[in-house]
Amino acid sequence: VQLQASGGGLVRAGGSLRLSCAPSGTIFSISSMAWYRQAPGQQREMVAHTTITGTSYYVDAVKGRFTISKDNANNTVYLQMNSLKPEDTADYYCNIQSRLSPYVYWGQGTQVTVSS
Repeated sequence: VQLQASGGGLVRAGGSLRLSCAPSGTIFSISSMAWYRQAPGQQREMVAHTTITGTSYYVDAVKGRFTISKDNANNTVYLQMNSLKPEDTADYYCNIQSRLSPYVYWGQGTQVTVSS
């Protein structure tokens, strides 16, 4: 099973984007879903995380601007990004964790560029 991320692009500061991540097949026993980002020359960081029961976490830099959501029926995870800032520019990766092997799935990354 592979994760396909989409929705990235070029947007002006203050704009919005919605990222989507869908698996190519069924992932069983999902425990959590998350979005990470990696800016050039930086380490990958988690920006939003949600458990299968709906408890969500956001890194301080995106609180109040980003919203993670999921569709349990088709194992799709979304990231709504509002009030985008140039410092949000990065490659965004989706992540799904399962209680069954191989336990961790990564998307291929989708590029988000925010111009000032």
